[in-house]
Amino acid sequence: MKAIVLGAGKGTRLQSEKFQMPKVLRQANGRALIDYVLEHIDFIEKKDTVVVVGYKKEDVRAALSSEYLFSDQDEQLGTGHAVNCAREHFEDYDGDVLVLYGDMPLLSKATYKKIVKTHHDTGADCTVMTAIVDDPLPYGRIIKDENGQFIDIVETKDCTPEQLAVKELNIGIYVFRSKMLFDNLKELKNNNAQGEYYLTDVPKILKQKGAKIVTCTVRDNAEIYGVNTLEDLAYCEAQLKKEE
Repeated sequence: MKAIVLGAGKGTRLQSEKFQMPKVLRQANGRALIDYVLEHIDFIEKKDTVVVVGYKKEDVRAALSSEYLFSDQDEQLGTGHAVNCAREHFEDYDGDVLVLYGDMPLLSKATYKKIVKTHHDTGADCTVMTAIVDDPLPYGRIIKDENGQFIDIVETKDCTPEQLAVKELNIGIYVFRSKMLFDNLKELKNNNAQGEYYLTDVPKILKQKGAKIVTCTVRDNAEIYGVNTLEDLAYCEAQLKKEE
């Protein structure tokens, strides 16, 4: 098992330029956001964990153990592009890869282990972590058919009014069969509201090719917050203090 941690973001809404610090190094309850994330996936060895860095990348590298692998994302062209930047570390690898964000400090080790177990137990080619939320956050929506089978992930800015009413959200955490992931990243298009290459399009591409896509739902919705704003940071800090 390997992992890709997406940590290249600048964090504009976190006023990163004012603080001269990349998003993943912003602190919550005395520790960098990415420190919590890496601790929670420590069941995957450091030498098998790739951290994708971009904004102030040397600071991120310096803050982390040299045992981790690093890949550079010098242009911010979307999550699909970010993952593709890690391709160099997967050329000779055909196992599973956990893809996650470096700015989600509340997602627990148990939840990461749950998606990995679901992936293995179901024999899936791709497993997508979801949450069911009554008052949805601005996350992509999970679209399923009448039998509850996965069809697509649609980002909030691209949703129709009907899709916005869907309460099952994409959390941005996946397990892929590595070769399938990297073989299909080249098919991504950026014809969307953001003009970016979305990793969220890969499960749909795989589904259309007959791959098995399953979902794994988070039990505790308090875990699903990524830090994008100062309010998010304050919320995560308050939750982490509660856990002390």
